[in-house]
Amino acid sequence: MHELGNHLMQAGILGGDWTSVRTAIAGLLVGIVVGITGMGGGALMTPALIFLGVGSASSVVTADLTAAAVYKSGGALVHWRQGSPNLRLAGWLMIGSVPMAFLGPHLVEWINPTANIDTFLQLCIGFALLLAAGSFALRLYLQLRETRRGRHPGEHEPVIRPLPTVAVGALGGLLVGITSVGSGSVIMIALLMLYPTLSAVKLVGTDLVQAVPLVLAAAIGNILAHGLDLSITIPLLIGSLPGTMLGAKIAPRVRASIIRRGIVVVLTMSGLALLDKAGWAPLGSGDDQTHPVLIALSGVALFAVLPVVWGLLRRQQGLPMFGRAEPEPAEPQPKAAVG
Repeated sequence: MHELGNHLMQAGILGGDWTSVRTAIAGLLVGIVVGITGMGGGALMTPALIFLGVGSASSVVTADLTAAAVYKSGGALVHWRQGSPNLRLAGWLMIGSVPMAFLGPHLVEWINPTANIDTFLQLCIGFALLLAAGSFALRLYLQLRETRRGRHPGEHEPVIRPLPTVAVGALGGLLVGITSVGSGSVIMIALLMLYPTLSAVKLVGTDLVQAVPLVLAAAIGNILAHGLDLSITIPLLIGSLPGTMLGAKIAPRVRASIIRRGIVVVLTMSGLALLDKAGWAPLGSGDDQTHPVLIALSGVALFAVLPVVWGLLRRQQGLPMFGRAEPEPAEPQPKAAVG
């Protein structure tokens, strides 16, 4: 093991400047959150690595997608063996998502051949995070409404709608191919809207099965466009794999609904900070620096306002405005990472 460590350090994979340690710790922490909630893989990991300064935006996106292709395969295999995915639905999603995920990074270069790729990616990721935050919030509301009304999915499989499903896959694939965000958050909420009778276990299983070739295609496309930085990818895998498993083990003892609401705040703040860093006109001046006071105030406002908004939504459903959290919807185990 000592000799292996020396070889990795000589290859620059495990450096002595704590970059690899920070990457592994970030992977571990995000993996735990993903294991508990079943959501937020790429949406949390990519901005975390960018803000840690472990590499350029393009190298972080590529490393995150490559790592996701590994740990999502395990979750998809479990769901496949349990018979939970709707394979026909997953197939229609893949028809749209896989080619667009592969083309995504190349489209960026074709559209903006002379632009600063990192600044452009920061803008794209920032907007994708805000979209993911909105998707998470909408999913929480839909779960609250369905749980309160006591609705249970039917025993029969839903009627597949090919054209809308392929369109969802194509848009989700393009988003993932460019930003690494959306394979779970955005696509899953679209599936919830298209197929409201799909059970929770089939929803997650279907999303995971289609996410493996989607993320793999996105990873290959980004590797061909930007190359692969093993000094980010390997520590990320070292941290995220045990983190996801640990999160899945402690999930039954943790209130995932509260963490999910926290994810909405974190994603919103991260999205605004990335837009600011990239010099988006309404937020920044292009000086490659964030405005911490602005971001902090937005976070404080969200923490203050969201509980009130959530309480009003609870009261609308006939629940106490502030009280015990709503019953957790049934989640399949293990909870594998989705983006």
